[in-house]
Amino acid sequence: MTTSSVSGNNAATSSAGITTPSIDVAGIVSSLMQVEQQPITTLNNQISSYNAKISALGTVQSALASFQTATQGLNNLTFNSFSATSSNTAALSATASSIAKPGNYSLTVSQLAQAQNLVVAGQASATTAIGSGASTTLTFDFGTISGGTLSTSNGTYTGASFASNGSATKSVTIDSSNNTLSGIRDAINAANIGVTASIINDGSASPYRLVLTSSATGVANSMKISVSGDATLGSLLSEDPAGTQNLSQTSAALNANFTVNGIAISKASNTVGDVVPGVTLNLAATSASPINLGIAPNTSSVGTAINGFVTAYNDAVKAIQSQTSYDPTTKTAGTLQGDISLSIIQSQMAAMLTTNIGSNPNGLTNLTQIGIGFQKDGTLAVDSTKLNAALNTNYQGVANLFIAAGNATDSLVSYTSAGSTTKAGTYGLNITQLSTQGTAVGSTAAGLTITTGTNDTLSLTLDGTSTSVTIPAGTYTASALATQLQTLINGSAPISGAGKSVTVSQTAGVLTFTSSSYGSSSNVLVGGNAASNLFGTPTQTTGLDVAGTINGLSATGSGQILTSSLGDSQGLSVAIQGGATGSRGTISYSQGLSSLFSSQITAMLGIHGPIASETTQFNSNISDAQNQINALNAKIALDQTNLTNQYAQLDAMLGSMNSLSSYLTQQLARL
Repeated sequence: MTTSSVSGNNAATSSAGITTPSIDVAGIVSSLMQVEQQPITTLNNQISSYNAKISALGTVQSALASFQTATQGLNNLTFNSFSATSSNTAALSATASSIAKPGNYSLTVSQLAQAQNLVVAGQASATTAIGSGASTTLTFDFGTISGGTLSTSNGTYTGASFASNGSATKSVTIDSSNNTLSGIRDAINAANIGVTASIINDGSASPYRLVLTSSATGVANSMKISVSGDATLGSLLSEDPAGTQNLSQTSAALNANFTVNGIAISKASNTVGDVVPGVTLNLAATSASPINLGIAPNTSSVGTAINGFVTAYNDAVKAIQSQTSYDPTTKTAGTLQGDISLSIIQSQMAAMLTTNIGSNPNGLTNLTQIGIGFQKDGTLAVDSTKLNAALNTNYQGVANLFIAAGNATDSLVSYTSAGSTTKAGTYGLNITQLSTQGTAVGSTAAGLTITTGTNDTLSLTLDGTSTSVTIPAGTYTASALATQLQTLINGSAPISGAGKSVTVSQTAGVLTFTSSSYGSSSNVLVGGNAASNLFGTPTQTTGLDVAGTINGLSATGSGQILTSSLGDSQGLSVAIQGGATGSRGTISYSQGLSSLFSSQITAMLGIHGPIASETTQFNSNISDAQNQINALNAKIALDQTNLTNQYAQLDAMLGSMNSLSSYLTQQLARL
């Protein structure tokens, strides 16, 4: 505290030539106040010490948070990282997602998928009006051209048929504002209908050729163009592969044809994601010889993550040691030397690293088995040779050491997930009800003749998602009709957009629609003018959820997933993919070190953890010390005022006495 300047009689006074001394009031009071300031200095030093300790705790807290981040980095995404390697990248490349599985595949590519190209007859000008300008509608349908022969001279079919793929038809309007070749091109492109239009100058007498290219590859995406309105535009642009053709096909719609491990496959696109689970194939060229495709774990990224985990642990240990240790050379102590909470944290961290997960179907149960061990100073070191050997020979074992894993004795039971409270262990599984799929089954054989406007519209609600499809008119076999219906439904935007699908089968002509999903939300409802022709009176059955117990306690079913509701296994979820009711063996669950470490560090860093508690206590101590300082300052201010007044009065009294003494001395001298 700074004391105020005191105005006092600190100079000598004189009377009749006689000088009398005066008291230095300001100096005396200042000296006394300095004595009273000493407790405040002590308290301020304590506050500085508390603040330094809070800062030191913050340093440790930050290091622990970084370690937690590193432990969380050793999660499913890290270990489910795979690389795809092709022996012929010019013909095939691939990417692997987190659900891929290691393996080697032999592929041959005999044909690439391509889009259909149609070319309009040449025009003398791209900007001259074509036809009368009357409003004309171009209707595009997409489907498969089958049978017949294709003339190589004019690019037209003879004797072919066209079957719509069931996607909605798309329309473009041409009128007097855009009835030029360039106007038609721009109108088609602006309509965004899945067709790209361009104009090419071929250098002939009528050089301007309108080229129409389907945006989608594959045999099911050939074009059929109907023209309603101006006759001139109709004779130029109408295209029916099974009838009148005014355009010339220069490229046919083709599927990609290839083999995987000797199995022949045909796909509409050169990008294929549903052949090898978790792997997307990108076909770029045909291949004369087999291409080897290898899918392997990304051991490099996992090794980096594990080394990062070790580094973060060491940084946390060093942060604690620097704040709690004593350096005999410099004779300096850390800010938190002797701090019990940090000693406990360091011991807990060391104990974490020696944790044995207890159950791992791939054999590894602790960090020493993959080359991670303690050094004399309490930090960790990585034996890279041992770690790399573990990653290369027992990758799944390393993964299961860090991440939660489950292993079922029944091949039709698989671990899916666990909750934050699920404890490691082996649990019995009993199934009382298997899950089923929703179905719609006909009561009689389906009518095989489809007539436009009579029985060609089928409405369907699949697992809560509704759609309507138009069945191309014609006479079908039962198998062909089932295939057509499945293609139409699964290709409809509402169904495909929702990620749902249906399987359509037939037995003796009786149709069965089966949802691809399982459980109480799985259902198939049919309607529309085609329903009675296809199904008669259908039996529509909603699916059932799986039911049973885990560890002898109740579990909740949702589709094929059974989740434990009680006990040590609470939160454990398994998928039951068929089989029978009754005992289904056991499921062994290990929590994984990453989750264990993260949860323990969360407790250390939580609002009720040791660091937060100490920080709160230090802040409370600072508040108490500041309150004491405030009280002392108030007392010192009052004491300063009182002492100043008292010494000023004393000074005045002494001055009076000195004056009287001088007067008496003078009077006596005259006697």
